[in-house]
Amino acid sequence: MKTVLIITYYWPPGAGAGVFRWLKFSKYLRQFGWAPVIYTPTNPESPVLDDSLLQDVSDEVRVIKRRIWEPYRYYKILTGKKQSEKVQTGFLNERMKPGFGEKAATWIRGNLFIPDARKYWIKPSVRFLAGWLKENPADAIVSTGPPHSMHMIALGLKEQTGLPWLADFRDPWTQIDFYDKLMLSKRADRKQRMLEQKVLRSADQLVAVSKHTASGLEDICNRQVTVVTNGYDPDDFTDLPAYKQNKFILTHLGAMNADRNPRILWKALSELVQHNSALREQLVINLIGKTDISVKLDIEENGLAENTNFISHLPHKKALRKASQSAMLLLPLNNTPNVLGIAPGKLYEYLALKRPILCFGPMEGDAANIILATKSGYVVDFDNINSCKQVLQNCMHKHKHEQLHVEQQDINDFSRMTLTRKMAYLLDNIEKS
Repeated sequence: MKTVLIITYYWPPGAGAGVFRWLKFSKYLRQFGWAPVIYTPTNPESPVLDDSLLQDVSDEVRVIKRRIWEPYRYYKILTGKKQSEKVQTGFLNERMKPGFGEKAATWIRGNLFIPDARKYWIKPSVRFLAGWLKENPADAIVSTGPPHSMHMIALGLKEQTGLPWLADFRDPWTQIDFYDKLMLSKRADRKQRMLEQKVLRSADQLVAVSKHTASGLEDICNRQVTVVTNGYDPDDFTDLPAYKQNKFILTHLGAMNADRNPRILWKALSELVQHNSALREQLVINLIGKTDISVKLDIEENGLAENTNFISHLPHKKALRKASQSAMLLLPLNNTPNVLGIAPGKLYEYLALKRPILCFGPMEGDAANIILATKSGYVVDFDNINSCKQVLQNCMHKHKHEQLHVEQQDINDFSRMTLTRKMAYLLDNIEKS
């Protein structure tokens, strides 16, 4: 049994997309000859918590936790938030539009905390782990980001130990959707790109979660980047209730920030219910996760507030149970320059739920390719309201006649077991640079 040290900021009881990827890899890695050791903060700033995820952490998985210092105390003071409030990722604002304090905090974050607000954990972690590895030999290192400070910790260990290193990019670095919102100075931008290049050139193996993300990283470093997508764990879907025909329920799982706000959906639904009073009685919109204030305002302006349930958080299994009773599952992508490579973790759980997916994004994107190839739903361009209305009317008609389902192709390539086998293969064949 070989040992792999996995450096990750996100870990249970923290929740969210950043947790699941390596939580699930660590669950299955031992079956492919790799014993995972997790290195993660004791006190991270997690937007949401879900103690139920700890059930997936086997007693055989060793977890090392060390305290981290982050500047969020001062960020909250500057932005007028309570110290007990959680800082949301992806520029999501739940109650108000960004004011001066928020903009000032964003400038400080972008220009002083490089690569990110976890930078002060890099040197202490390198010192600790270098000593730990002397007494606890490992065969490989994995870092997963963002936050990209995790890659910088792995880079420091690589330089000190020479261990083979796999850098896993759940999202891009300088090509991430909110990079242009960080208000970077030329100096800060140069430093971000310099660190990005150093990581991309120093890691022995590079992994990304989608084809377009991998292609974007390859353009930066002129090296191969292997795609290992996110996926679904069949264990999470074994005892979900069978779908029962009920109201026309649209469900979105996860955070919905302003860039992900499907404005044409709210407008299309508003127009449809205005001409069909029975539909207004049947329509239910479940938004399960943190929701940006811009989304709430658009829903109110389109007269859909009474049809919408805003549910800030549910434990993972409960969220899946609720989604399993949906007529359709909503997948609005970020309307940003890197949208072609956005294939959120929820996409793969949607596939496993076997309810029709309604995706908003480009037809040539990675998410669209997966949905269409597996015959799992519909894809509507961001601005095509006529197409949106046609899809909704078609699906509402099928729903009325109990014919709304998917003739899905095999999705086993996206199971966590299959994906872990692929990741273990990369670790088995990693070559030192």
